[in-house]
Amino acid sequence: MSTPSAPTPLRVALLGCGVVGSSVARMIIDGADDLAARVGAPLDLVGIAVRRPGRERFGLDPQLFTTDAAELVTRADIVIEVIGGIEPARSLILSAMEHGASVVTANKALLAEDGPALYEAADEHGVDIYFEAAVAGAIPILRPIRESLAGDEVTKVLGIVNGTTNYVLDKMDSTGMGFSEAVEEAQSLGYAEADPTADVEGFDAAAKAAILASLAFHSRVGSAHVYREGITEVTAADIAAAAAMDHVVKLLAICERSHDDSGAEGLSVRVHPAMIPRTHPLASVREAYNAVFVEADAAGELMFYGKGAGGDPTASAVLGDVVAVARHRVGGGRGPGESAYAEIPVLPVGAARTRYHIALDVDDRPGVLAQVATAFAAHDVSIEAVRQRLVTADDGATRASLIVVTHTATDAALRATVEALAGLDTVRAVTSVMRVEGS
Repeated sequence: MSTPSAPTPLRVALLGCGVVGSSVARMIIDGADDLAARVGAPLDLVGIAVRRPGRERFGLDPQLFTTDAAELVTRADIVIEVIGGIEPARSLILSAMEHGASVVTANKALLAEDGPALYEAADEHGVDIYFEAAVAGAIPILRPIRESLAGDEVTKVLGIVNGTTNYVLDKMDSTGMGFSEAVEEAQSLGYAEADPTADVEGFDAAAKAAILASLAFHSRVGSAHVYREGITEVTAADIAAAAAMDHVVKLLAICERSHDDSGAEGLSVRVHPAMIPRTHPLASVREAYNAVFVEADAAGELMFYGKGAGGDPTASAVLGDVVAVARHRVGGGRGPGESAYAEIPVLPVGAARTRYHIALDVDDRPGVLAQVATAFAAHDVSIEAVRQRLVTADDGATRASLIVVTHTATDAALRATVEALAGLDTVRAVTSVMRVEGS
């Protein structure tokens, strides 16, 4: 009786060996037996492409390292890309696919900029491209949207998808830290890069929002379609104003079906700081954690929560994708490709429907409230609540601090209202404007 031949090992190439890459490499090596059992064939790590091969990397065989990434991708069945950025990542991924390799990537910037081209290349060469780790680290969010909710209609995705900004805003809320102090603490703990611009200006979250919107609404959405505001202008006064309303400030990625003034359907995809009620599930997301809140017609409300960054958490998502594509190599078949059949256009941010919290420094004299109310009415914006507080200026004059919270209106109408308020002779300054979401 013949003995079944052992399954042929799958050759795995790793591009990048930073915090995430080194965790991926160690998990492949240390978990070799379990991974082989789950896949149905051994995973053989055949090389790790790095820029500095002589650098000591504890626990990894120096013989694995190479500076020739272009050659490495031509001799692999699965290529894992964790170097980030646009180039050379894009060229290496396309080359890997041309040579028949499936690809697992954590590269949110590349996917948001050039995802359709990668999907087309995967289709052309009959390989997979998986990218769970590109959004929200260890949290399984892309595959549930891409596969588990494929039979449902997603109406909204609302999430905290950047751990750095969530840490900063949480510390400003819970300890009274200023923005700069909170950023410095995040950097000291490894939650923020030495140059935190991509995080605090919202670029990172915008790339993730583009990916989420593309999958949720079966339409092509790139980073250029995403309206973006960062958190650098969020002040202690904004945090205090939110607290007075029993709200917190979060940097939110918001992707939802909407309609323009003519009634035509479109997508609203935006990233900006907003006040949300403390009763909302996202308000309890603390420190550097991420969470994504999904609303679908049949499934209702779903929330995904967990660590959004870090070597091991992100490596966990990468390895989950590796197992999935490896199973396809062993058993045949492929994972889902691009689903962009809906072709729903992305609307300008002015068409988004939201609420505003507006703080005004006004004169303390009769008729002020009437002028303010008239400005709102002129732009068809309804006022939900008004709160006034008298303050004494340094010169001894009495002025008023006026807080106005609106009902839902288009962002364009709300912005026009703010411009009109700034032009009133009774309004000394519009001191703060922030959107209100989640209620």
